[in-house]
Amino acid sequence: MIQAYTGIGIGLIIGLGALGACVGVGIMCSRFLEGAARQPELMPQLQAKVFLLLGLIDASFIIGVGLAMLFAFGNPLLGVSSSSDRGRTFALPRGSA
Repeated sequence: MIQAYTGIGIGLIIGLGALGACVGVGIMCSRFLEGAARQPELMPQLQAKVFLLLGLIDASFIIGVGLAMLFAFGNPLLGVSSSSDRGRTFALPRGSA
């Protein structure tokens, strides 16, 4: 059950992160074009700020993908035992190790 919820969480992390990054980049670039059209002499200064913010927006999405990969491949939640498993010891049969 934990794996199913983890899969849903991974999909939400990546999907909503990508949606937010795309909407943010779209709004920012449209405002850059509006500002450049109104005051063309400020275009180099605005362009530097746009590229800086593009990197920050993409970095936040890449961090989200990294967290999703952590949960996909090295899920720390699978080590959590339920209340029925407490007190039990699991030993390997002889000769299997």
